[in-house]
Amino acid sequence: MSAPLNVSRRHFLELTGAAAATVAWTADSYAKILGANDRINVGFIGAGGMANAHMDTYNNLKEKNNLQAIAVADCWKTRAEAGAEKTGAAHTLTDYRKVLDHKEIDYVTIATPEHQHAHMTIDALDAGKAVYCEKPMTHTIPEALAVMKKQTETKLPIQVGVQSMSDDSYISARKAIEGGILGQVVQAQIEYVRRYGEQGPFRKPSICQDDTPKPDDLNWNDWLGPAKKVDWNPHHYFEWRNYAAYSGGVATDLFIHRITRIMKALNLVYPRRVVGMGGIWQWPDGRDLPDNFEMICEYPRGMTVYVLGTMSNRVGIDHLIRGYRGTMYFTPEGWVAKDKDGKVLGEHKKTGAEDTHLHHTNLHNHLRNGEELNCPVELGLAGTTAVVMANESWRTGQMMGWDKENKKMVPCHTQKHNPYPEKDS
Repeated sequence: MSAPLNVSRRHFLELTGAAAATVAWTADSYAKILGANDRINVGFIGAGGMANAHMDTYNNLKEKNNLQAIAVADCWKTRAEAGAEKTGAAHTLTDYRKVLDHKEIDYVTIATPEHQHAHMTIDALDAGKAVYCEKPMTHTIPEALAVMKKQTETKLPIQVGVQSMSDDSYISARKAIEGGILGQVVQAQIEYVRRYGEQGPFRKPSICQDDTPKPDDLNWNDWLGPAKKVDWNPHHYFEWRNYAAYSGGVATDLFIHRITRIMKALNLVYPRRVVGMGGIWQWPDGRDLPDNFEMICEYPRGMTVYVLGTMSNRVGIDHLIRGYRGTMYFTPEGWVAKDKDGKVLGEHKKTGAEDTHLHHTNLHNHLRNGEELNCPVELGLAGTTAVVMANESWRTGQMMGWDKENKKMVPCHTQKHNPYPEKDS
């Protein structure tokens, strides 16, 4: 892996205060826990919709990548049993912690609502397991920092489930940008747009109505986990992405896929300030997160990132990065950089794709031989920070700033605005 990537990782760790505690893993380090040709044993935490997609991926890869499913856990027993049957796992569990008791498991896939990600990931690391955690890495910024701290302490890998990071366009873009192809970068833009039907985003009327009963074998309190204890609510369970207690909605479920691409291409970590705007404009149906949303992040190096996210219209905008010398356009084939007159400055034909098979295989290769992770904990932290700040800006009607000393978001009116770029940002 090239020098700029190693420098970037150190830069991330310096910003999170973790550099002194981190030691790079070598191939010999991995050999002590997992031989290059050994079978990788997998545990599944969560057996719902996205979890089933990961199980399908597992079934497609188990022979090629020499995998074995050991246990599946879900607080709804019926789902756990279906997941175990699907994967051939020997153990069906309703308590995720019992998955972690299986010493032979090498890594766990965590595919649960967002509010459960942090403590499940930390528990898995404490149990000596590597982790594949669905995006966003955590529900809050303090949780992201806690996960980062635990990963630094244990030195166990975390692959965050932003599968587009297994498309090499963004690491290629970083190398080209660091090489000066665009000159000074000043702005980037990207989107995640959809047009939902009458039900609105994240609603599931075919399986969820006001009077849908709680399944007898679903442990509701376990599903709530660290969230506020409330009575059974089928909309909260089946449509949790609409509620801030469990999700960040459009920002954390969709934007995270897009903004992480820009972060990887430009090596961005903490924004200087963020604004989120939008509202519950089309589907005022009890949800407490916006159905149409957009955000702007300003980064201390002296640039902004804009993300569009209408759920009422699918007409998008170009995905691009603007610099003084030229503009980089991301396309289905990779990227092309052009100057102000349209002259091509450089281009890249991608390998890989936004694909769970590639993303899990990257983790398998990391476990076996130390291959660089495509979406490590540092990117998970960067993405979570931006989208959580955007949601807080929308919720409070204030622009949010980043307090570097205390590593937390604060209202911008408490900070003096600095109009100049900061060094080493």
